Amino acid sequence: MKSNKALDYIKEVLANMPIGWLNTTTHRLDIYNEKLAKVQFLERFEALYDSGNSDFSALNELPTAYDYIRLGHPLSCVMEWGIAHLLEIKADNVISFSSKTIPVLSILRKNLLQNKITQIVYTDNLPEGFDEKILKEVYGYKFELKQVDNLDAIPSFDGSTVYMSGDKNIAEFVLKSNIDFLINTHTDFGSVLVVNGEQNESYISAIQHVRRRETIAMTPANCLNVLQQLVGASTTKTSSENNLPSAKEQVLAAINNITNAETLALVGSSGLSIQYAILMGLVHYAKENHEGKAIKIVVPPNCYGGTNDQARRVAACIENVSVMDFSVDGDSDMVESIDVVLAEIAKADAVPYIIAEIPTNPRVEVPDLEQLREVLSKSRKTSTGEAAVAPVFILDQTFCPNVQFLGENDILSTVRTISFASGSKFPSGGKCTAGYCVGNTKAADLMEKVDLHLKLCDNEATQLQMEILAAQMPSMLQRINDAYKNTRAFVNYINEVLPEAKINFVSEELAQQGFTPSVFSLDLPTKGDSVAEMEAYKRALNLKLIHLMITEIPSESKYCVSYGQLKGCYWTVPATSTQGTTKEGDKDYIARVALSPDMDLELHKKVFLDFVNGI
Repeated sequence: MKSNKALDYIKEVLANMPIGWLNTTTHRLDIYNEKLAKVQFLERFEALYDSGNSDFSALNELPTAYDYIRLGHPLSCVMEWGIAHLLEIKADNVISFSSKTIPVLSILRKNLLQNKITQIVYTDNLPEGFDEKILKEVYGYKFELKQVDNLDAIPSFDGSTVYMSGDKNIAEFVLKSNIDFLINTHTDFGSVLVVNGEQNESYISAIQHVRRRETIAMTPANCLNVLQQLVGASTTKTSSENNLPSAKEQVLAAINNITNAETLALVGSSGLSIQYAILMGLVHYAKENHEGKAIKIVVPPNCYGGTNDQARRVAACIENVSVMDFSVDGDSDMVESIDVVLAEIAKADAVPYIIAEIPTNPRVEVPDLEQLREVLSKSRKTSTGEAAVAPVFILDQTFCPNVQFLGENDILSTVRTISFASGSKFPSGGKCTAGYCVGNTKAADLMEKVDLHLKLCDNEATQLQMEILAAQMPSMLQRINDAYKNTRAFVNYINEVLPEAKINFVSEELAQQGFTPSVFSLDLPTKGDSVAEMEAYKRALNLKLIHLMITEIPSESKYCVSYGQLKGCYWTVPATSTQGTTKEGDKDYIARVALSPDMDLELHKKVFLDFVNGI
């Protein structure tokens, strides 16, 4: 009876759900508590379920479940809740993925760090990209594979037992005490993982963190299809049945055209999915070509928290891999910092992989590119006088994906460079999370390894994501240009009415070179009798400004972490959003503003003037 009631309620919810549950990728932070991600949403959802309330207005008022849609969203929460009700377990114990292989990798990672072995059991076939040799030799995971005829044939094991199944019904599980984790996979939708038993609940946060940093949750469109199958409703057709080849061809051609690169581009389910493939591909390459040498992943300490955290997570798992920090903006110069760190790595005869954002985030700075090329190209010697390993430059150009670095005559053509961008920003205009990467000709052999690990992790973009990118990328360059014009006008206006504020934005000279971002950071003026008082005042002023904007212009201004959107204006404080996992001393408590090509600029100016008059 309990399960029937839950299914009946889900059917009503699907009939009345807000359309934003399906097509919104940028969640509101003003109704979000990060410490209660998913929990707060489901507590309120459960209360609606208990009262039998599935009205649109009630569903629409539910709090944000996750700050980024790739981590989870209303439909993934409802789907996981529904499966949990059927199994009579906690909703936290059900976790969905767009990938079919990452769920088992998340368990292997946890057990690696705990020095615990894993038994992976399956009846039919393992996911297509699953590669035992690479997972053991490159990732360092320890496990045994066993194929059995049925669940009763699973042998006892001193460690974790994972059962993987490719059943047609992805939501149907049979819980048995001798199985710790069950993973159902589906060719089109991804996978659902069930953590079985209280003794395994300590794994939940670690599994969630893998979903946060190395992949994405099952997409809203696919969660909707699973839910519709669960309640016996007809499924929604979200993409063209046979359009993937043509959509993919269009996207790859667009990427090559925009980046001026000649190598094959790769498209993943998110920017971090792509970045993970890059890192693991480069680790694999170094193990084969620089055997025994230490690998140094060099990252700015104040860069996007996902980049920073993921690099450290890779280093935590793999012997001989470590992270080195280098400062890139503010009082530090990126080129000088790279020169210093490369000299140190060369002396140690290690392999340098440098990740940097250009322009930097959130201070929107661009280094001297000629000097950058010279420093990256410089020949260095080890402490014994041997030639040092040349660096690979991993360029995050999400802020300005229109700038060409990789072509034959472009600024970084002579440096082994891989460029990547988050597709949830300019490429899709916020319509999906997919991201892409491409290398210059000197990095062609590296891209083969990146491709291998993207497929191994089953992190390639979904069919619908490809179709969205194919539809949106042709207009990307024009949107970037138009959004920049709005941003420059707004920046000039703020300088005029609040000259004591410090604005971090590109110069007119850099814009002439093609660096035309539509995001800037605003360091508001402050006051107080001590450093602590001044900092507290400024932080409160940030929130006052954001609250005023989203209250006075609710149809356009939104408190969220994205940019490159099709419409409106987004506001956030990097220290509390994009830099969430960054060390406290490196965080930026400033306001970051992202404008679009389609917004009421004059109204935003008016409200900002009201803010200025109020302080």
